[in-house]
Amino acid sequence: MKHIIGIRHEDKYVMERRVALVPRHINQLAKQGIRFEVQKSAKRIFKDSEFEQAGAKLNDKIQEADVIFGVKEMPTDFFESGKTYIFFSHVIKGQAYNMPMLKAMMKKKCQLIDYEKITNEEGRRLIFFGRFAGLAGMINSLWSFGQRLKIQGIDTPFSKIKQSHLYNSLDEAMQAVSECGLSIAQKGLPEGVGPVVIGFTGYGNVSKGAQEIANLLPSIEISPEQLLAMDLEKVSKSIVYKLVFKEKHISEPLDTNQVFELSHYYKHPEAYKNSFEKFVPKLSILMNCMYWDTKYPRIVTKDFLEELYASGEPKLKVIGDVTCDPDGSIECTHKGTEIENPVFVYNPKTRAYKMGFEGDGVLVMAVDILPSELPRESSEAFSDALLPFVKAVAETDFGVDFDQLTLPAPLKKALILHQGELTPDYVYLKKFVE
Repeated sequence: MKHIIGIRHEDKYVMERRVALVPRHINQLAKQGIRFEVQKSAKRIFKDSEFEQAGAKLNDKIQEADVIFGVKEMPTDFFESGKTYIFFSHVIKGQAYNMPMLKAMMKKKCQLIDYEKITNEEGRRLIFFGRFAGLAGMINSLWSFGQRLKIQGIDTPFSKIKQSHLYNSLDEAMQAVSECGLSIAQKGLPEGVGPVVIGFTGYGNVSKGAQEIANLLPSIEISPEQLLAMDLEKVSKSIVYKLVFKEKHISEPLDTNQVFELSHYYKHPEAYKNSFEKFVPKLSILMNCMYWDTKYPRIVTKDFLEELYASGEPKLKVIGDVTCDPDGSIECTHKGTEIENPVFVYNPKTRAYKMGFEGDGVLVMAVDILPSELPRESSEAFSDALLPFVKAVAETDFGVDFDQLTLPAPLKKALILHQGELTPDYVYLKKFVE
């Protein structure tokens, strides 16, 4: 049995241009006898003609395919009875805004495989855009930093950096950041700006991608402990200082007699409180790159920001919230932003938001689809990771009982719905659906 594989046109965001499988991989799989139906798209980074030349059938709507690959969430009226859908569903935390979509899939007896849950035996994700979210997030945050200072009447080399999607390639964007770094190394920064200190929460693929861009600047890495001990008035203004925050820097035990222990933290997050805010006043840019959900303490609260701004504008100019959880670890991130309208200023005193670079408060860059600002490179890398699994999906009989499915283990672990029913690892979602 071989299913016809469908590739969906992305429509959740105006500037979403990614695709899960690129033409060269479709060509490889087509030569192995797998049939593809690709929904036409005028904005996708790869042209319709490229898919056609790769051996796919082009249609305005997906009509024949019964296994459909996408990237972002799909509309509730898109699903068809008994079909299999593979995409980032954003339902595993019980996200309320996606429960209607999950209900629709259950009603139609669909299969749902979520990329986010495709992991190896150690629980590490195998298919992800994370590095590209970090790359684009850091480029955008440096751009935001330059534009925010420019609005305040301070011109810096950062003002020459553009938003990620305005570059023709990642290489071109990286060259621009390198040129900014060379200028800083040769001429320093204007009075009152330096030294620039960039803090990264998390140490996974997202954080590594963001650090990759920051490393193009004349930077040195310090520890969080060193930052607290530093007198920023007495250090070089021609160097960017970067540091990575781990869990032990972000939270501390409520019991002052207890030593931070990572395994205990993950098992009992309720026994911990925020300890991150002591670092924030010394940061110029905060890159939030870590996983978070509601059981963990927030790292920057609205109350803290109000207190920080009570004595005037602090050193902190930009929060690059790559994690982008609305009202989440960065409490003032009230929503994910669009590529075409990527930043807002949050006023801690009035607790009001204003889109753009102007206004009193801290600037937040929280683009929800950062990898789509580097659509070609991110799609290529994602497709590279997905390729080994496609043939198995195409040959799986989803009509058998869950226990009899022949899916590879990483895919079976990521199967949230089978014939419209929550699979054993995801029955906890029932309370959210109801």
